[in-house]
This record gives sequence, C-alpha cells and structure tokens, in this order.
Amino acid sequence: MTDNAKRLRELHRPGDPLLLPNVWDAGSAKIVQEAGFPALATASAAVAASLGYPDHEGAPAGEMFAAAGRVIRVATVPVTVDAEAGYGLQPAELVERLLAIGAAGCNLEDTYAGELAEPGAQAEFIAAVRDAAGDALVINARADTFVAKAPDPVDGAIARGRLYIEAGADCVYPITAPFDAVPALVAGIPGPVNVNNMPGSSLADLAAAGAARVSYGPMPYLRALDAVKEFAGRVLANENPYGPA
Repeated sequence: MTDNAKRLRELHRPGDPLLLPNVWDAGSAKIVQEAGFPALATASAAVAASLGYPDHEGAPAGEMFAAAGRVIRVATVPVTVDAEAGYGLQPAELVERLLAIGAAGCNLEDTYAGELAEPGAQAEFIAAVRDAAGDALVINARADTFVAKAPDPVDGAIARGRLYIEAGADCVYPITAPFDAVPALVAGIPGPVNVNNMPGSSLADLAAAGAARVSYGPMPYLRALDAVKEFAGRVLANENPYGPA
C-alpha cells in the first residue's frame, strides 16, 4: 500500500467527511491544496472541458491521464483521479496507467454510453481493478441511479453499493443524490458514502447524516469560468475589469 493511498483511505470518516472541491489542472490544484485541503480530486467534466472535449469519455484517455498527471505533479497531498468508466481499458492496464501518474485513488462510474451497467458485471469490473491494484488505489465506485433517473434510485443505489463494496470498492458514490436520500443511502450501504453538496443542503447536515466524502464535481471550474466571463465582459464594455475603483 502506498502512503498516499493509505492516507486517502483514512480520510473517509463517516460524520467527519473528506471535502473535495474538485480540480482540473495544476493551477487549480495548487490553489485548493494551499487552502489547506488534505487531498485533491479531479473532475472529469471539468478536465475534459478545459481540454476542449465533452464529458463522458469524449476526451482521449491519454489526454485525460496527462492532465491528471499534471495535477499530481504539483500535489503534496493524495490525489484521486476521476477515471470515468475506465476508457475501455482492461482493469490491469487502467490500474497501471493510474499508478504510473501517481494516483492514490480513482472514481469509476457505472454508466457506459449513457446506459447504466448491469450491476453484477460492474461489480466484476471493480473486483478486477481491486485485484490489479491491491491496496495501492482507493476505489470510489459511482452508483449512477440518480443521474440516470432510474426507477427507485435510492434502492437501486443501495443494491449497487452493496455489490461494489463486496467487490472491493472503498467508497460508494451515488452521484447527485438529493440530501433527503442521504440518510437511507448511508444506512443501506455497508461502507463510506460519497455525496455532493447540492443546493439546499449544508456541510453540517451532510456530516450529521453520515457522509464520509463530499464532492463538488465541475462546480469550481464553472465558477472560475464565470469569473473569466465577467472580467472579459468588463473589458469589452470599457469598464474597470478589477471591480470598483
């Protein structure tokens, strides 16, 4: 087990969650790290967009790994990499490429080409990634029932989460789950649960509900673009782009 993977695993504490304002390049990584966060996470949507590609494996795998590698190069804390659905790589190759750039963990989503994976098949994939990685990667297994608008998304995420934990995942990520679903997810999934800090919820509420990890996805990137848009608009309007004098 690498020290970074060990540390990242230890940071998943139900009730005292690991907070991850997701990053997309070396600059954003340095800002978040310098703010004092104990780990970093990339967001595939933000990384792909910054490279000029759509999300959901629209960017070449090599470019995504290279971008994550630049984040890891400037990091002095563990970095978990959003590896989407694995880019069609075999588990051993996926693990090899993640470890080669120094990743301490990875996200693995269970949506392929817009369709939810069969849970048993996804569990087998996760088990194969675990076998290839040993303890060297923290696997955050997404359960996409909410984002895919599946029937009974809470029960579906719990069922998938149970399979994924049994297969070797360290954490389960029912992405975009609303706050009112979090207590049931935490109670039903026998392992750490990663949630989003959605509008209308607070970090205190998520911690009290038992979340072990809180992510922000592409929101920091989108906020950064808003700042650039405002700056550019002020320049175009011959206004002071630095705000009030």
